Amino acid sequence: MQAKAVARTVRIAPRKARLVIDLIRGKEVGEAFAILRHTPKAASPIIEKVLKSAVANAEHNYDMDVTNLVVSQAYVDEGPTLKRFRPRAMGRASAINKRTSHITIVVSEKKEG
Repeated sequence: MQAKAVARTVRIAPRKARLVIDLIRGKEVGEAFAILRHTPKAASPIIEKVLKSAVANAEHNYDMDVTNLVVSQAYVDEGPTLKRFRPRAMGRASAINKRTSHITIVVSEKKEG
């Protein structure tokens, strides 16, 4: 049984969010929360919120035991990019891409054995 949570169009670049999501993939949920709480990255609180939601979904929707949960899948996809322009020297303008992310976390119960 699996439970999942998705945060769509989060205003953080996927490249930065992937650095944090790689730390928790495959870990037990309690350990994952500890890692996220002590990682000084902007993506940490956002990913923690998604993980909390996935755990709540598992507990509420599927009656899974929270103590046995493992982060089975965790990935970040690219969302829509906000395109902005910044004025530069000599009347020019340069593009600034404000990237967004879709963060997905899937939790499942630990395999016994």
